[in-house]
Amino acid sequence: MNKKLLIIMSNSDPAQPDGCYAPLFQATIAAALSHDVEVVFTGISVQLAIGENAEKAEVNLETHRTIHDIIKEAHQAGVSFKACNTSLQMAAEELIEEVEERVGAAYVIGEAMDENTITFTY
Repeated sequence: MNKKLLIIMSNSDPAQPDGCYAPLFQATIAAALSHDVEVVFTGISVQLAIGENAEKAEVNLETHRTIHDIIKEAHQAGVSFKACNTSLQMAAEELIEEVEERVGAAYVIGEAMDENTITFTY
C-alpha cells in the first residue's frame, strides 16, 4: 500500500513567508512524483488558510510571488489542504478556496498515527 505524506504546518509564521515556502515546495514535489500529499494548517500557520493572508505574504519582492501562489501550484499538483478547527477562531472565517475542509485535532492525530502515513511537521 502506498504511503501518504502528511505535512503539518504549525509553526510556519505568515509574517515570515520565507519560512513557509519549503514545506509547500516539498508538498508540491511529492505530489508531482505521484504521492498522496496532505497539508494541514494549524497553530500560527492556520493564518495562511484565512482570507487574504497568504496573498499578502510575498516570498519574492521583485516578482511579487506570494505564498498563495505557491499554495495554488501545490493544489494544482494534487496536494490536499485542510485547516484545523482548533486553531481557527472560526465559524465566520473565510478560507482560501484551496482548503478543502476544516478538521479537528482528532483527525490530525489519527492521520499522523496511521501506519501508512509519513508525517513532517513545520
